[in-house]
Amino acid sequence: MRTSLLLLSALISFVMVASAANFNQDIDVTWGDGRGKILENGNLLTLTLDKFSGSGFQSKNQYLFGKIDMNIKLVPSNSAGTVTTYYLRSEGSTWDEIDFEFLGNLSGDPYIVHTNVYTQGKGDKEQQFYLWFDPTKDFHTYSLLWNPQRIIFSVDGTPLREFKNLESKGVAFPKSQPMRVYSSLWNADDWATRGGLVKTDWSQAPFTAAYRNYKADTCVWSSGKSSCSSTSPSQNSWLSQELDITSQERLKWVQKNYMIYNYCTDTKRFPQGLPKECTAP
Repeated sequence: MRTSLLLLSALISFVMVASAANFNQDIDVTWGDGRGKILENGNLLTLTLDKFSGSGFQSKNQYLFGKIDMNIKLVPSNSAGTVTTYYLRSEGSTWDEIDFEFLGNLSGDPYIVHTNVYTQGKGDKEQQFYLWFDPTKDFHTYSLLWNPQRIIFSVDGTPLREFKNLESKGVAFPKSQPMRVYSSLWNADDWATRGGLVKTDWSQAPFTAAYRNYKADTCVWSSGKSSCSSTSPSQNSWLSQELDITSQERLKWVQKNYMIYNYCTDTKRFPQGLPKECTAP
């Protein structure tokens, strides 16, 4: 009897974990005419790009704050000209957006991880990074933490970037528009690789990116209400999460060794002065 109960408990735990990361339940493939596929009973999703079209998906739910984790294996080999995106975005002409974009490259050359934050339709907050591993060999976890105090971009638990809420300094921060998770794989060879100098090699097509283990610890927004308003803050620790000392040191390590572009140091781009958040303490 005890063995049966233990097996039942383990089965229930497995089902709960599996359902939490089931693409059939959480995701809609929205474009690509069959090039986006949900496989393995909802545990794997692939996006494909060929000469005729890319593909993409979005979350069924909208969120107003959350911690989103996704395991992604990027397009291997010669991925020059391709862009794989993974981001949060609201609707409308004055949208908010929190962006991961992975810019493909020639075989042997590193991917560029492009990040940006938009508020009320205005971005211009780009930071770009190389990675310290090959993101095409295996799945890695790409995370977006978005709470009222900060946005943190992380890879395998290591922070790449923190964008703080500095509204007190006059800096806009996305906090009032619910957003969906989106991802796409598309051709951007007019700009993606070396400013458009390297074009997509269609003899390498189809190009495929793979996704697993989608996890959304979020405040779901529905009918004008947040699912978090009726729950204890202790159940949503990410709502007040910040970088601890170790994470701050890891962030400094990444930005010292792997950051290749930072809008906050681009004085030629901002001759009238750097944006306020760049000079805030």
